[in-house]
Amino acid sequence: MILSRHMQFLRPCLLIVCLFIAQQGMFGQRTTTLDILNADITAQDTKIGLDATKLIGNVRLKHEDVIMTCDSAYFYQKTSSVDAFSNVFVRQGDTLTLQGDFAYYNGITRLARVRHNVVLVNKDITLLTDSLNYNRSAGYASYLGGGELTQADSRLTSGRGRYILDTEDFYFMDTVVIVNPEYTIHTDSMRYNTREEISYFGGPTEIIGEGRYIYCENGWYNMQNDNSYVSENAYMEEEGRILKGDSLYYEAEQGFGTAWSNVELIDTAQNMTLKGNYGLYYRDQESAMVTDSALMIQVDGTDTMYIHADTLRSVQNPDFEEQSRILRAYYKVKIFRHDLQVMCDSLVYVEADSVFDFYGEPVIWSDENQLTASHIRIFMVDQQLERMHLSGVAFVASQKDSVSFDQMRGKEMTGYFVDNKLDRILVSGNGQTIYYAIDQEVVVGANKTVCSDLTIYLKDNKISRVVYLSQPDGTYYPLDMFPADEARLSDFKWLERWRPLKWEDVFIWK
Repeated sequence: MILSRHMQFLRPCLLIVCLFIAQQGMFGQRTTTLDILNADITAQDTKIGLDATKLIGNVRLKHEDVIMTCDSAYFYQKTSSVDAFSNVFVRQGDTLTLQGDFAYYNGITRLARVRHNVVLVNKDITLLTDSLNYNRSAGYASYLGGGELTQADSRLTSGRGRYILDTEDFYFMDTVVIVNPEYTIHTDSMRYNTREEISYFGGPTEIIGEGRYIYCENGWYNMQNDNSYVSENAYMEEEGRILKGDSLYYEAEQGFGTAWSNVELIDTAQNMTLKGNYGLYYRDQESAMVTDSALMIQVDGTDTMYIHADTLRSVQNPDFEEQSRILRAYYKVKIFRHDLQVMCDSLVYVEADSVFDFYGEPVIWSDENQLTASHIRIFMVDQQLERMHLSGVAFVASQKDSVSFDQMRGKEMTGYFVDNKLDRILVSGNGQTIYYAIDQEVVVGANKTVCSDLTIYLKDNKISRVVYLSQPDGTYYPLDMFPADEARLSDFKWLERWRPLKWEDVFIWK
């Protein structure tokens, strides 16, 4: 994860600068004084001050374990302070060095300033700035006018930086940029707590890496457990997938992520979007789940399919090594397309086969036709409807007038589509039909037939004719002679009131 790699670079940088500032101070404790170790020329200079001593040539000063060298200096004994000029060089221990063109330290106010071409080096860490201040009384250090922190191939720059000793917080402000061969980070400000090892981002933040882009306006990263949280317009794009949410939380070691409120997972390659108010992601299982107003949007040319359920789950197909997904929708499922609508309790969609399976009293509406069964399967080719199979009390009904319904019932049915419209339906086993005759748009009679197998032909999604394939047994009744108790086949139900007529209706459930 990019945040993890960024913090692996940043952590040693911060600790080194903290060490430089916090360990008793580079100029010692309150009761200690500066000592002059060497100067080629030493002279009193009242023009500078009554107690001023001018040091020229090979100047060396010592304070505890810190050695300072410079070309010249003004030393003020009463205030235990010094102005150091030209080629100022400070060494602390064996690894830390600090240099600049000018340095000032006041032992009474406990204020230190280093100016112009300031370079702080510790091992492979380098801090470059033009102005470094350390106020030991107030307990903070800061740099002004821009700073650059580098290690190996990584570089952090910001307009200002500050460290608070009591809380052990670092602040980087004003155009903070981290550049690495693998990523670049832009942010307005960043706070890092060295005690808890947590970094906080404030303001618009961009993290740009090879094939990955992250944006947020607030967030934090915990280096101890490699966890991160980003919020306020959080956005991530990687390999054609976009993740949005008001808040995103990720545990890198466990490969587990959570998203809250206004969650969107967009697959640009599949023109598919998952939406909801709560989402989970499991890296190792390559699965994602969205719930709370969950909605899937699939764009298909000029048409769009909307799927709503209590829960939507997308997982990697274990039967395919290549990227192939399985979508599962649980509880109170509704689908809307302009040419097809569905209601059921659950569904499974296998991307590799382009097959939808609908379970739990599924209902399909295609124009004026309502299809029900115990189980319905729809096959698609190139995102176009090809055929569907209905099993377990398969039923087709369409309304002729306020009280009359064409009805076809059978053990199994197979429907075929042409240009996403039903073209014909094959009924296999225990076929039964009630088909109403129309004269000048008025129902005049009913034909009730029993036939093992039959074919229903449709034109413009309306039943145009029925062909009975084996030994039909039927009776035609004038409408006024048709018995009312025979007007409904067994298992008939009319569910038009639950049909989604626009995509927003997928959220309405019976």
